[in-house]
Amino acid sequence: MSKLLLVAFEKHSIRRFFDAANETWYFSVIDVVAALTDSVNARDYWFKMKIRVKTEGGLELSTICRQLKMKAPDGKMRETDCANVAGLLRIIQSIPSAKAEPFKQWLAKVGYERLQDMGDPARSLDRARAYWHQHGRSNKWIQQRMMGQETRNKLTDYWQSHDIKNEKEYAILTNIIHQEWSDLTVQDHQHIKGLKTQNLRDHMSEAELIFTALAELSTRQIAETMQATGMPENAIAGKAGGGIAKKARLNLEEKTGTKVVSEENYLPCMSKKKIKPGGMGVKEHDE
Repeated sequence: MSKLLLVAFEKHSIRRFFDAANETWYFSVIDVVAALTDSVNARDYWFKMKIRVKTEGGLELSTICRQLKMKAPDGKMRETDCANVAGLLRIIQSIPSAKAEPFKQWLAKVGYERLQDMGDPARSLDRARAYWHQHGRSNKWIQQRMMGQETRNKLTDYWQSHDIKNEKEYAILTNIIHQEWSDLTVQDHQHIKGLKTQNLRDHMSEAELIFTALAELSTRQIAETMQATGMPENAIAGKAGGGIAKKARLNLEEKTGTKVVSEENYLPCMSKKKIKPGGMGVKEHDE
């Protein structure tokens, strides 16, 4: 199954999509433009840039792009101009930016790491651990995050082999499970945490990770028991699995008097909000 992921260049998030069939990464051109130009309106910059290059007798840049659906800041999946590494290198030539050379080096590093990961998947796990450590996550949080990802992967593997056909259907089922256990849609949960394009799970507390994993584990086991196939049956399994985690969440909240779902996040420069290691979230007041 192809994967949509986020990677970081300096302070900017770059959306990328791995085409598993062709073993090729595609990067959001708008995100790259924003990273290289610091433009307040990267979409407009890209639109005018295509006109300028074409007017100057250059290449029609749209011809080296591919339209892919990627999650926009508003949480919706939208068609986005994307390019592979070769296409991006051509596009970068038309952007006057002091960051162009560092970005080329970053692209080469991303490609090299992907080749390493394909030959030795353990490398990607080690890299993820190192990344989370660098961003202040505890060993306990990292362990829970990786266990949760393994649970998620087993569920999506089941879906893939039982007639769940595309990213839209994966997103719908994920939202059903999430809303059932948390009483929030994925988008609403992101909004509460102040997230835009960031991965919600990377900003969950340990408790939120645990209940997400419980919901997805329960969903898979219920789906396997009922041999759920296609959207309607897997949606039923999703509601049931999410419901099991919801009962556990409500029971814990009743015992502790603390809500599991938290507005806390791991965004940088947020001295006012930090996740208490191993906890459900605690606010630190502004200094």
